[in-house]
Amino acid sequence: MSTYRFSSCLAVRMERFVDLRQLSGTDYHSQARLLGYLDRFLVQQDFSLPYFTREIIDHYQQGLSRLAPRTRSNQMSVLRQFCEYMATSVPQSYVPGPLKMIRSYGAHRPYIYHLSQMQALMVAAAGLAPPGSLRPHTYRTLLGLLYSTGIRIGEAMALNLQDVQLSSQRLFIAEGKFRKARWVALSESTSRELGQYIIRRLKISPHELDSPLLLNERQQRLCHPTVNMTFRGLLQKCGIAHNNRMGPRIHDLRHTFAVHRLLAWYRKEQDVNARLPALATYMGHVDIRSTRVYLQPTAELFEQVHERFRNYYLKNIQPHGGQP
Repeated sequence: MSTYRFSSCLAVRMERFVDLRQLSGTDYHSQARLLGYLDRFLVQQDFSLPYFTREIIDHYQQGLSRLAPRTRSNQMSVLRQFCEYMATSVPQSYVPGPLKMIRSYGAHRPYIYHLSQMQALMVAAAGLAPPGSLRPHTYRTLLGLLYSTGIRIGEAMALNLQDVQLSSQRLFIAEGKFRKARWVALSESTSRELGQYIIRRLKISPHELDSPLLLNERQQRLCHPTVNMTFRGLLQKCGIAHNNRMGPRIHDLRHTFAVHRLLAWYRKEQDVNARLPALATYMGHVDIRSTRVYLQPTAELFEQVHERFRNYYLKNIQPHGGQP
C-alpha cells in the first residue's frame, strides 16, 4: 500500500492511483510526491468536486508556468496520468492535452540576482499581508534559505521541524533529487534567522517534529503554485522586470547562490577548481558537470577572473620576459 496520504477531496482516488502504479512494478515514489503538490493546491483552492474541471486544471497549470521546462514536464506528466485515471471512472472529468516539450538547453537563461535585489526582495517579503501573521516571516525565511544555501525550492518546502539542527548549524535534506539525502551547513547568520522563525512558527500548530517547517496561511505545507504566484508579486513590487514564462524565477536563486559562492572564492584568492567538487556535493549534484550548469558568467565574475589572470601574469610571466 502507498505510504502517501493526501488530504484533498480527491485524496482516496490519489491513494488508489499511487497504489495501482506501485503494484504494477513502477517506482512511483517521486511521481507520488509531485502528485502531492496537486493535492495541496486543491486544498488551498477549497476544491470540492468529485472530478476535475478545465478551470481548476488551467489554474494549476498557470502556477507551473514558471518552473524549468523539465520540471514542468514532469509535473504535467503526473497530472495527465492521474486525470486519465480519473476519466476512466468519471467520464466528465477533464483531461489536459500533452505538454509541448521545450529543449531545456535553450529554454531559459538563468537570472542572477544582484545583492541589492535580494535585499529588496527580503524587505518586500517581510511586508506581506496580513500584518502580524506568520506569512511574511515564512516567505522571508524561504527566500533567505534559498539564497544562502542554494537548496532547491522543493527541498525547502519539504523541510520538517526535525530537519533543522540549530545546535550544529545544519539542515537535513531527507530526500533531494535522485532520492539522495544530505546535510547542508548553515552560516551563523542564517542559523540565527532560522531560529527566530522557528520561535514564531511554534506558536502555531502543528507542533510535531515531522510537521512542516514552512507553513501557509492554512497551517499546511507550502505548494509550488502559491509560492510562485507570491514570488511574482514580490518581483513586481521590487521593480524587477519579469514575464510569466521566462522569469526571473524563484529557482534562479539557486543559480545566484552558486555564482555568488564562486565570486566569493575568487575575491578571497582561493583555488576555485579545487573547491568545485565540494560545491557539487553541497548542492546535491551527482557530479561536477551538473554544478557547472549553474555557474553563469556575470560582469563581476569576469572582472574577478581578469584580475586573477592579470596578477598571475605580473607575478609569474612578465618578470621572465613575457610580453605585456
